[in-house]
Amino acid sequence: MSTEALRNLYAILGVPAEATQDDIREAYRIAARRFHPDANSNEGAEHQFRDIASAYEVLGNSQRRYAYDEERRTAGSEPAYFSLRVTPSKRVLGTLDEPQVLYLLLEIAPLRELTKQQKREVPLNLTLVLDRSKSMKGIRLDKLKIAAHQIIESLSAEDRLALVSFSDRAEVLIPAAPVIDTIALRAQVNLMRADGGTEIFHGLQAGIDECRKHLSDRFVNHVVLLTDGRTFGDEERALELANQAAAEGVGISAMGIGEEWNDEFLDALASCTGGTSTYVTSPTAVVRFLNERVRSLGDTLVERLKLCVAPDADIVLESLFKLQPNPQPMDTSPQPVPLGLLEFNRTLMCLVQLQMPPGKRTGFRTVARIDVTGNVLIAERRDYKVLSDISVEIASNPPPEDPPLPILDALGKLTLYRIQEKAQQSLQKGNAAEATRRLENLATRLLASGQDELAQMAIIEARRVASTSLLSEEGRKTLKFGTRRLLSQPDPQDPGS
Repeated sequence: MSTEALRNLYAILGVPAEATQDDIREAYRIAARRFHPDANSNEGAEHQFRDIASAYEVLGNSQRRYAYDEERRTAGSEPAYFSLRVTPSKRVLGTLDEPQVLYLLLEIAPLRELTKQQKREVPLNLTLVLDRSKSMKGIRLDKLKIAAHQIIESLSAEDRLALVSFSDRAEVLIPAAPVIDTIALRAQVNLMRADGGTEIFHGLQAGIDECRKHLSDRFVNHVVLLTDGRTFGDEERALELANQAAAEGVGISAMGIGEEWNDEFLDALASCTGGTSTYVTSPTAVVRFLNERVRSLGDTLVERLKLCVAPDADIVLESLFKLQPNPQPMDTSPQPVPLGLLEFNRTLMCLVQLQMPPGKRTGFRTVARIDVTGNVLIAERRDYKVLSDISVEIASNPPPEDPPLPILDALGKLTLYRIQEKAQQSLQKGNAAEATRRLENLATRLLASGQDELAQMAIIEARRVASTSLLSEEGRKTLKFGTRRLLSQPDPQDPGS
């Protein structure tokens, strides 16, 4: 089947397959008024209009439409590999003289029948990029070797594995190849010795080069980076390299251990590829976190998952936060936004924040079009797409309406993360008193939600800020990643929970 026939052009135009040519022309005119770059400056609108124009080129021509329909009829229907459900915080908004916020909860879920499969046919093309700088000497490096040994034993000849160690230079200890002689591979891991400084770019470049050797749509192509140090002078080059890797289909997950590494840098490094970043609090946790990450990679249903949000021209996309799994804030530009992987047995959830314009006009109105695409590995299906077009009602006297419970829950947890962010911002502005109040507020809220250890850390840091006007690196990272992790509490309705 051709690439064109695989795409549901009717869904892209928002018409049924039985639509007349007049219906199709009218749908295109409406879509053009909403999303044409001359009418809508939102980045996502331009991206989606390209799809709309491409669909109209086929469906708007009766001969090309007939050929398209025949090809789809011959091939038969395609399973819904994953679904997209969008829930707004309110179905009916009031008329206001000022902007108001509307939240959209996005749930991207695997097909239920696929979650019941017992055997995974998804091989990994995995590269471990491990810091062996002098500060890793001792228990940190010992635990890292244990984790690498366990990962080697968990893989098979269908998988590809490479291991790069780095300090101020990089060394390929295990060149990318099928995992066959596990004893020899484990022996190579044991050769790692701690020495030198930390220069992440060299290690990352060598790791991505190894991953490229077996880059394929049938693999999960991923680099896992672990470091305990702050790299100097090469962050921009490393980010450029990560963006190149993302364009090629390589994801990057980053793990920081201890207090010295740059969390903002590792966040950016991972998020631009759809990967994840994690704070590993102790050497013992290294083994668990690395193994959990590799296990989740092996459960991949969809790779290169991307999200495009196209608000109407008068609506502003304010923020995007990935809630689960692996919560983290996402950049809203460039679009489409890389979301990474969708696992067989876990729903991926995001929260979109929109600013609705003031206005007195009542009735139903469109809000945004959401577009999710990804490569379904078990079917070798590239760019499988699902769409959702969101509308709300505007009324002069809307009935009382509480946001749905999942959105309330997400906003409550997200508030905790935002409080620690604002405390840091207050300190950066030199306002230690305000930062102290925010941390005390955070501690109170954490205690109320049963997070005693995090609450205790917030109290300690509040006292530290009050006396020294400084946060400790351990406290700052613990509060940042601890409150972020709260967002991934399992959903009882999720098949993977």
